[in-house]
Amino acid sequence: MRRQAALGLASLLPVLAVSGCRHFKFPDEPANYREYAYVTSGENGTVSVLDLVQMRQDRVLQVGTNPTGAAANPSRNEVYVVNTGTSGHDGSLSVIDTTRNAVTATVPLHSRPYQISVDMQGRRGYVANAGSNTVSVIDLVNHRELETIGAGEEPGLARISPDGRTLVVSNRKAGSVSLYSVSDSGTPQLRATFGGCTGATDIAITPKEPTQPSTKAFIACSGADAVLGISLAQAPNSWAARQDASATTDHELALLKVGKTPVQLAVKPDGGEIFVSNFGSGTISEISTWTNEVGGTYPIGMQPSHGMVSADNSTLWIANFGGESLSLYSIDDGRITGSVRTGSGPDVLAMSADEHLLLAADARSGDVAVIRTRDRNGPTLFTLLPAGSRPNAIAIKSFTQKP
Repeated sequence: MRRQAALGLASLLPVLAVSGCRHFKFPDEPANYREYAYVTSGENGTVSVLDLVQMRQDRVLQVGTNPTGAAANPSRNEVYVVNTGTSGHDGSLSVIDTTRNAVTATVPLHSRPYQISVDMQGRRGYVANAGSNTVSVIDLVNHRELETIGAGEEPGLARISPDGRTLVVSNRKAGSVSLYSVSDSGTPQLRATFGGCTGATDIAITPKEPTQPSTKAFIACSGADAVLGISLAQAPNSWAARQDASATTDHELALLKVGKTPVQLAVKPDGGEIFVSNFGSGTISEISTWTNEVGGTYPIGMQPSHGMVSADNSTLWIANFGGESLSLYSIDDGRITGSVRTGSGPDVLAMSADEHLLLAADARSGDVAVIRTRDRNGPTLFTLLPAGSRPNAIAIKSFTQKP
């Protein structure tokens, strides 16, 4: 069916201000198609469920204290929300059934968890517990913690590689990166540790491509104004190992100087480049994953905090946290090609399944900017949807509802 923009007058005002009376054509979808965005409110302890078909807030779910991270399961109709908790109280993981839009389980975690990474099969989740210097391994099928493994001091993020063989953990206070080997049934085993990454934060792992000798990980070292590149060890009998014996060991590639206070890394879907949001200098840095070099650092906006690359590898979207806009950067042309207004303090970004909508969580104004990416006159703000106080994470799930 055609999407219905069932908006009240207050919701229509930003649409009319941006677009006048122009008609917005949405994709035609089957009547049983569902697509929702799940937006965490760190201050309210809630998740706002936004219906991206009807373009409205569907409901608000109560989760745990101080939710800070969210991720969708690629094979199950579930979304997971990490609740950081408070001082002296451990955090938890809320499981949302997206077919019912209800919280169906809560998994106890440990001190100060922040984010969850889900493997490609949707069977395991990995949560770094910054306050207990551990990583929780979660059985997503049975909704329980399988085990905890030790990490460095204040791990902020645990990310599983696309091939499922390596878990990469950034240890913020230790200024280090831990690598673990992951098997189908066994406990992740510590394989290597790399230091020299002051304020280690975000992690980007390149897709596994047949033409690449090994998968690479890049870690933002926010306290050193640098990005650490690491070549990840491949299986001894793999194609990469047969081509290059050194591919069976982890090794540092480079410590690359970028702009001031790099906070987030956006990797192109083809894996060829990574874009660094340098919060402190208002710039982005472009890193080639083929040569492991910085191609350049360019002005982009005020306090860039989050980037996202389109599926066709052509466009980089950057949230300017210090302002009220997103910048559009043409990767092929190497220049800014436009900007789109948002609410105040745009931060985390997320795309709809077919990328005709881009969502930006506005941390200061407590809403989500919904941006049409394919309007005939260029990307435009369609509307603002409520998201609670201090929204800080978005997960999107689409599926076909069974009768």
